[in-house]
Amino acid sequence: MSAQTWRVGSQCLLLLALVGSIRSEGVQSCEEVRKLFQGRLVGPVKGLPDSPRAGPDLQVCTAKKPSCCTRKMEERYQVVARQDMQQVLQTSSSTLKFLISRNAAAFQETLETLIRQAENYTSILFCNTYRNMALEAAASTQELFTDVGLYLFGADVNPEEFVNRFFDSLFPLVYNHLINPGVTDSSLEYSECVRTARRDISPFGNIPKRVLGQMGRSLLASRTFLQALNLGIEVINTTDHLHFSKECGRALLRMQYCPHCQGLALTKPCMGYCLNVMRGCLAHVAELNPHWHVYIRSLEELSDAMHGTYDIEHVLLNFHLLVNDAVMQAHRDGQKLSEQVNKICGRPVRTPTQSPRCSFDGSKEKHGMKISIRNGEETLANRRKEFINSLRLYRTFYGGLADQLCANELDAADGLPCWNGEDIVKSSLCRAHLKIKIFVNWKSFRTGQLIMDLVMQDASQLLFRT
Repeated sequence: MSAQTWRVGSQCLLLLALVGSIRSEGVQSCEEVRKLFQGRLVGPVKGLPDSPRAGPDLQVCTAKKPSCCTRKMEERYQVVARQDMQQVLQTSSSTLKFLISRNAAAFQETLETLIRQAENYTSILFCNTYRNMALEAAASTQELFTDVGLYLFGADVNPEEFVNRFFDSLFPLVYNHLINPGVTDSSLEYSECVRTARRDISPFGNIPKRVLGQMGRSLLASRTFLQALNLGIEVINTTDHLHFSKECGRALLRMQYCPHCQGLALTKPCMGYCLNVMRGCLAHVAELNPHWHVYIRSLEELSDAMHGTYDIEHVLLNFHLLVNDAVMQAHRDGQKLSEQVNKICGRPVRTPTQSPRCSFDGSKEKHGMKISIRNGEETLANRRKEFINSLRLYRTFYGGLADQLCANELDAADGLPCWNGEDIVKSSLCRAHLKIKIFVNWKSFRTGQLIMDLVMQDASQLLFRT
């Protein structure tokens, strides 16, 4: 026998002697148990034992020794044991949930700000450069960016439709004010004909297609990223509110409150015993871990793909430049376009009108132009990178949840006597081999897994298209 083995054996024997001393003394009064039951469980003291007595009617907290519990106390303890478990689960995931929900809210707020700034940019373009058509273009500009926001935040709108609708509405304004200007305006019927002809004669060249390609792809990436964060929160909420099986409820009761019945109200479970119970109750939650790992990796790959001309920040804040290019191209090809429009719609039938003046709010202009000088640390891409770096720390969260709960919340400290489900026993130096039993409500877990699969499916589809 080695010296190290002899020392460990001696320490175990010493602990067993101390534990035996504790056992032999027994419990003479249930006063401490009564106080804790009343304070913790808000239960009436009347009818609770003053001293240990035989408990033949107990279903779970059975023991050879007299008990401080009654059947009603045991039933109440079982309810509270489940509630305690729910609270511990929610506490353990609170930091992760806060990380995701805080960033989801921050990303949504940032996207809303970018939309407003991009709309301001476009309005400033019309007001400063194409003043005669600025007021008429305002409605189309506002409608476009309203649709951008709706799409980003999950509404069933089509980017191709709202991008084309914007350029359809823009062409009659360009035609009336730049290509074929005059002191009078064309009729509504003629403007509608010009609007309809836009897709046939392509006055803006390939710019609408470029806008659609950049905006459609960048909006889809950001929409999927934001949806993935919200679905990640749903996964956490699902695992935070598991419905534990009857067997798990009984195991939690035996681990957490059966010591009370023997007057050991302050005793905590042994680490090995705690792991046995918690790994059993959370067995299928642990199986979620590889899915969670893939979820985080998919978010990381999706974030990495959102760069360059497909970064929504770049696309939205440079949209007005493409609009200007489109208007300039139509102006340069004005004579050819005028001939094409005359063939399709005839010559314009004009009615007297006065072009309204630009009325863009100067304070909005100043607000919108602030973003032209942006600190690199404030970019949306850097915020996403910082978030992903923090999220990586939780890649094994579900796989190690049972161990984390026992280590941080439930088990007794090393070197102290602990509860093994039946009595006070030796400490962690002499832990027995674990025998894992599975106690879980499969339906609750399956809900979380289905949500996770949906997240990964959406992200994968987007990544395959990029």
